[in-house]
This record gives sequence, C-alpha cells and structure tokens, in this order.
Amino acid sequence: MALINKIREKSGWAVGAIAIGLGVFVVGGDLLGPNSRLLGGNANTVGEIAGEEIDYQEFDNVLQQVKADYENRVGRAASEGELAMLREQAWNQLIFKIVLEKEYDRLGLEVTDEELADMVQGNNIHPAVMQAFANPQTGEFDRSQVLQYLQNLDQTGTRQMWVGFEQSIAEDRLQSKYANLISKTVYVTGAEAKSFYQAQNAAASVKVLLVPYSVISDSAVSVTDAQLKDYYERNKELYKVEDGRTIEFVTIPVTASKEDSTYYNEEFTTITEQFASATNDSAFVNANSDVPFNGTYVNPGDLPEELRKQLPLQEGKVYGPYTSNSTVTLFKVTDARTADKSAVKASHILIRPESDTPEGKAAAKAKAQDVLAQLKNGADFAQMAAQYGSDGTASRGGDLGWFPEGQMVPAFEKAVFGFSGTGLLPNLVETEYGYHIVKVTEPKTKDSYKIAAIQRSIEPSESTRDAAYAVADELAGTSGNTEEFRNNVEANKSLVKEEAANIGKNQVLVNNLSAARELVRWTYGKDTEVGDVSPVFEINDQFVVATLTGKREKGYASINDEDVRNEVTAAVREELKAKQIIEKLQGQKGSLDQVAAAYGPDAIVRTADNVTFASASIPGVGVEPVAVGKAFGLKPGGRTAPFEGQAGVLIVELTNLNPAPEIDDFSNVKQQILTTRASRAETQAFEAIKEKSEIVDNRVRFF
Repeated sequence: MALINKIREKSGWAVGAIAIGLGVFVVGGDLLGPNSRLLGGNANTVGEIAGEEIDYQEFDNVLQQVKADYENRVGRAASEGELAMLREQAWNQLIFKIVLEKEYDRLGLEVTDEELADMVQGNNIHPAVMQAFANPQTGEFDRSQVLQYLQNLDQTGTRQMWVGFEQSIAEDRLQSKYANLISKTVYVTGAEAKSFYQAQNAAASVKVLLVPYSVISDSAVSVTDAQLKDYYERNKELYKVEDGRTIEFVTIPVTASKEDSTYYNEEFTTITEQFASATNDSAFVNANSDVPFNGTYVNPGDLPEELRKQLPLQEGKVYGPYTSNSTVTLFKVTDARTADKSAVKASHILIRPESDTPEGKAAAKAKAQDVLAQLKNGADFAQMAAQYGSDGTASRGGDLGWFPEGQMVPAFEKAVFGFSGTGLLPNLVETEYGYHIVKVTEPKTKDSYKIAAIQRSIEPSESTRDAAYAVADELAGTSGNTEEFRNNVEANKSLVKEEAANIGKNQVLVNNLSAARELVRWTYGKDTEVGDVSPVFEINDQFVVATLTGKREKGYASINDEDVRNEVTAAVREELKAKQIIEKLQGQKGSLDQVAAAYGPDAIVRTADNVTFASASIPGVGVEPVAVGKAFGLKPGGRTAPFEGQAGVLIVELTNLNPAPEIDDFSNVKQQILTTRASRAETQAFEAIKEKSEIVDNRVRFF
C-alpha cells in the first residue's frame, strides 16, 4: 500500500478521473448542455489557448487533479479562497501544457517508448521512479520492486494509475529537454564579462547639481490635451491593462440585535441553573456548547480574564454568563487541586549594561538603583518601565504576565518565587541580561483548576436576518440605475457606499469582501451593462448590493480614464517643468557651486563617492540611472549639460574615476552571468510564447 500511495501522490490521475465522471453526471445534462439557458450556445467553452478550445470537462479534469493533490498535502478540504487559487493553477497548467506541446512538436522533441522504458527500469531512472521504488531499509533504488509491480498491474487494479504516472514522467522529461535546449542558447562573450566586471567594480566620485521639479508649483504649469495625447502615444506600452470592472456597493451586515442578545441571556439563565446541578459536566458541555469540553488543569495564568478576577475560585461554582464579541460564556470549576509547581504574576524593568566591561556594568547598576529608589518613593512602576525598560515588556509597563516555576533564568526565578505576597522586591536582581527591578503583582500560588466552559456565539435570529435583507432588497428593487442607487443610498443614513475599481475577472476579494466570487461574476455577466444594479448577494454574513459604474477591456487603458489621465498629466507636467529649469540653467558659467548660486536657492549641490555603474543610484540624490550612465561616460573633470532626471533636472560632474582592478581571467564572471541568464531563459521563452498564443479566458462564466 505504501508503494501504491507513493505513485498516487506522483500522478493524482485516478482521483481526477472519478471526480470528472461525477461532475459531468451531476451538471453535464442541465448546466452544460447545448440548450443551457445560463450559458448560451457555447456553454461548455471555458476558454481558448493557442487556437484550442478548452471545454468544461477538460478544465475540470486538471482542476480536480490539482485539488486532490492540494487536499492530500494539507489534509483537509480546500476553502473557497483556496479553490480560487487552485483554479488559477489549473488554468496555468493548461496554458503551460498546450503552448509548450506545440513547441515540442515544432522542434521535433519527443520521448520514445524505449526512452520511457529506460526511465522506468533501465540505466537512466527518473527521480520520481527512484523515490517511489526505494528500498525502505537502505533507501537505495530497487529495480526488482519495479519489475514486480509492473507484473502485477492487472491484479492490483493500478494499471490506469500507472499509465498516468508514466505520462507525468514523460512530460517532465520533455520539459527538461526543452529547458536544456533553451539554456544551451545562452552565451556570454568575453567583452560582456569584462563590461559586467567593470560595472560592478569601477567606482566614481561625482558632484551633482539638482533642481527638484517641486520648486515649480503645479498650478504654474498648464497642460493641454494635445500634450497629454503626445505623451501617451510615446509611452503607450506603460498603459497595458487587463479586463477590469468598477463598482459602487453597500453592505448591510447581519448582526445580532438587542432582542437576540436578550433571548440568549434568558436562555443562559436556564442553562446556568442546569449547569450548576449537572453531574456529568463534560457531557453537559458537549451537548450545550459550540466548543467541546477540555479537561486539562490550568494555573491562574491560563485562566480566562473573567475568572482571574474571581480568584481564588470555588470548586463546583458556576461563573458567568459573560458576553464578549458576540459570544456568551459560562464557566464551572469542576475540580481544584494543588499543582506540583507554583505560578506567579510579576512585572520588571530591565536595565542592560551598554558594554560587558566592569565600567558598563557599574553604570547600569547605578542607573537601576536610582530607578528602584524612585519607585520606593512612590513613582509609578508602569511609567518607569516605559521610560527605562530595555526589553519588549517596556511598552506594556513591564508586565511579564503569569509564569510557572522553571520558565525564567535561575537568579530571577529564585528572587521572585522566594518573595511572599505582592509588591516591589527590595533589592535588584542581577542576571546575564542585566539588572532587574521586580514587582510581584499577584502572589505565587499552586492552585490549579479544571474548568468546564459553555460557549455560544450569539447568532442573529431569522427576524433580524429578514430585516437586514429587507433593507438590501428595497435598495436593489427601487434602484433602476446608478443614479437612483446613489440617491437611495444617500437617503438612508445607515448605508455607507464604497467603490472597488478595476476588479479582475478571476478575483475573489473585492475590497474587504472575501468570497465575493458571485459578485465578480455578475459584473462580467454578458447582460450586465454600465449603470445596472445587482440583485442582493449574501457574502460573509452580510447582504451586498452593487452598481456597475465602469468597464475596462483588455488592451490599452484609455487616456480618459481618471487614474490614467492623472498619471499622464503629472508626467507631462514634469516634462514642462524640466524644460523651464533647463532653459534657466543653460549658458551658466563657472563651477557647479557658482551655477547653483546663479540659479538661486532652489538648486542643490551634492557630492557622492563610490558610485558604481551597476547601482543606478547616487547617494544623497536617489535612484537616477540616466545620471549614473552619463557620469561613467565622462572623463574626470567633465560635466554634462542639464538633463531631465527622476527627481528633477540634473547636471553631473565626474571628479574622479577609480577603475576596476585588473584581472586576466574572466571565466568566473562569465559563469556568473551565464547562470543568471540560463535561469531566466526558459521562463522568458515561455512568457514570449504565451504572449503570442491569443489566450481567451472565460472561466468567469463558470466559477
């Protein structure tokens, strides 16, 4: 069985096939049939990849396998949010498989039957086979296990699973061949290696004059539509976008009302009486609580805060009910006993020496003694801890909470547990961490309690839920378009409108709404138009009503889009400011300091050392790749003309250049570049193929 499980983990084929069969049986006839009212004529089509239509069954095949593999790993069913992630993985797997299979065919790559046999039982065993058929005692690959397994495929009923396993290792080998083919195309010349080495190791000293764009106010620069259009056309590739939908929406939470809370309190009055007289506390808890009985003994530090305030607790007594965060809780002390170890609650102020020298320790001790004296004279411990404490407890007034014997370092523990009652310890406690000023806030105790707790969430009643739905339903029903939606929201002061911009077609989250998949699907519905108002959606114990206010199609963002227009306007404004600044700087004579003085107080001069070509930044100036490039193109003493930079207009002067140390052998540099390029080559090749594969994603119609 262990062997079969190993192979099952590698393939996941059989589980996927069964799930597909069930899925088609349940939904194939009605939802996915040719006469589907929901999806129209091409109801089965999930999308198109490189000219191949992907139907629901094919996609679900991959999805069920991915889902089964994931759930086997985590040991539980996937949540709705995780299912969205798994659907994305399944889609990407299909893209990867289809577009690369076309490349394999075009290049003539294949795995022959002889090669497959060699990977399973020959001289070049595939790693997955080696792992599945390893000797459990030695960990070594055992070929005899493979042969025995293959001879018994029909008897064990695992032939189909084995076929899937063989297919997976064959696909892996094909991918390896393709990756090797791509990596072999990578080449690094000697000139490239030398240039890279110099870029990393040559260091320049520069002097930079900077006039920030901010010295000219935005209101002083007017931008025309023609200038915006010109900039947009010159930089159009920066504004590529995917499909997006923009909505305005309101949420009506379904929370327990005062009447619901009153009902629970009345119910708990009866439960309290029954709990007090119950003879089998664990059974009573399990029958009446949302949380099962826990029979462990706890010291005061592990008690709920409500019970710590009641110490010492009385055996057999019921405490509560307590209401917090829509939860009602009852506690019953089912047993009390003396523990083996004491527990105590304390606070401390740690004064650490600044050094391990005798002088450092003496200074820390003197400081700690001064703080202790102030506390003895009435200073507030929490305030002094916040002021002088040097560990993580300072922010909470030095509070260490409850802790049992055996948890702290010996010197600290001896002092605290050797103290009786509560209050400030009279002397400092020295440990390897420094000097501690300690206050015992709750006396040491060996009391230990077994607590039975009944915990219930206060759920909204049906009438409360109906009232919330009525508000949402009225909003949806009386809003025929976006304008009416906005007017109705404004008229109801209890409603708060939110906006979610450019929602992707496969998103699950919409602002703070998780599991909002149905809402997203509505925005992408073939009949949903801008201005439409949605039906009522129930998402995470709240009702949601939305209106579609904008559609964005895949391609280039429109310059009329508010966000795009604002971004382009800011960029054009900087270009116009740069022209003004450059005109004022041109023709100035003298040193950079003299040029700056002539320009005025807005011009800044900075010097920087150890600037490298590879860094693309100048200390004191910021990320300025153009400036760095120009600096390395100068001779010492040379200066650039004014030019447009990232933060403002710049003039760069090269004051000194320390060339990279001379080396004769660039082989290590070559290998470094080669490794980096090879690791990127396959991914870049796949992305290039994917870009030209004309992928159409219609999953939003199904999920």
